[in-house]
Amino acid sequence: MSICCIADPEWASYTLGVFVCHSCSALHRNIAQISKVKSLLLDPLLREQWIRAKYEREEFLCVAKQEPYSAGYREGFLWKRGRDNGQYLSRKFILSEREGVLKYFNKHDAREPKAIMKINSVNATFQPTKIGTAHGLQITYLKDNSTRNIFVYHEDGKEMVDWFNAIRAARFHYLQVAFPGASISDLLPKLTRNYIKEGYMQKTGPKHTEGFKKRWFTMDDRRLMYFKDPLDAYARGEVFIGSKENSYTVLAGLPSSIQGYHWQFGITIVTPDRKFLFACETEEDQKSWIAAFQTVINKPMLPQEYAVEAYFKHKP
Repeated sequence: MSICCIADPEWASYTLGVFVCHSCSALHRNIAQISKVKSLLLDPLLREQWIRAKYEREEFLCVAKQEPYSAGYREGFLWKRGRDNGQYLSRKFILSEREGVLKYFNKHDAREPKAIMKINSVNATFQPTKIGTAHGLQITYLKDNSTRNIFVYHEDGKEMVDWFNAIRAARFHYLQVAFPGASISDLLPKLTRNYIKEGYMQKTGPKHTEGFKKRWFTMDDRRLMYFKDPLDAYARGEVFIGSKENSYTVLAGLPSSIQGYHWQFGITIVTPDRKFLFACETEEDQKSWIAAFQTVINKPMLPQEYAVEAYFKHKP
C-alpha cells in the first residue's frame, strides 16, 4: 500500500523508499531534488532489483550507496551475440553521455570501437524469452536509417538493470536538450520503449505472385520489420505504417486472386504506394496483429515521422 493509502501503487520513490500512487508521483517529480520516482509496472527483473536496492543494498537509507545510474558514463563487459555465428562473446561496452554514444569493442584492448550507437536513436528492452537468458537485453539503433539489433546479457541481473537504467538516464538528458520546453511526463515515455507486437507471420513479395514465406515480425512504433530469425542483426525488410489521414489502412483477409499461402488468416495493409499481404496461423493471431496495426494507424503522424515516411518511399 502507498503512503497515501492507495492499494497496489504503481510508483515508488527510490530516494525516500516509499510507494506512491500515480497522482502523487506527479507531485514527487516536481520535487526532484528531494524525491525521485520510478514506475513499478516494468519488467520483473526491474522489480526484483528495486526490491534488492531497498532491502539488501539499502540504497534508500544512504545517498552515498545509490548507484550512479545518471553519472553520464558507464564502462563494463557484457556477453554479446555474434552477428553471423550466434556465439556470445565478452565485449567491452562504453556509454558516454558527453559523446552522446554507446559503443562496444571487439577486443578488450582495442582502441577503435566496433560499433558506435548514437544515443538519439538507441532503444533497449528486456527480452529474456527471445534471447533465452533471464537477463537478456535487446539494444537497437539506427545505422544508415535501418534498424540494427544487438543482443546482450550478463550473469548478474543487477549489472544488466544498471546498464538499462544508464541508457535511460542518457536518453533522458539528451531529450531534455533536444526538447527544452517539454515536461518530464512528456519525456518519460520516450526514454525506452517495448515493441507493440512481435511474432511469426507469412508474407509474399511486391508482385503478390511470389510464394509466402514464414518470417519473424517486430512492430516498433511505425516500423514493421521482418526477419528470417528472431535474433538476426538486421531486418530482411522494413515497412513504414503511417496514419489513416495519410491513406494507410489495415484489412482482414487477402484479395481473392492471391494463392500460395498456407496459413488461412490473411491481413492486407494498404499504403499510398502498394499493398502488403500477410497470413497468420490462427484467427487469434490475426486479430491481435490487426489491433496492433490499427493502434498505429489511428495515431496522427508527428512532423518528424513525415521525414521517415519520405525516406521509405525513396529507399533504394
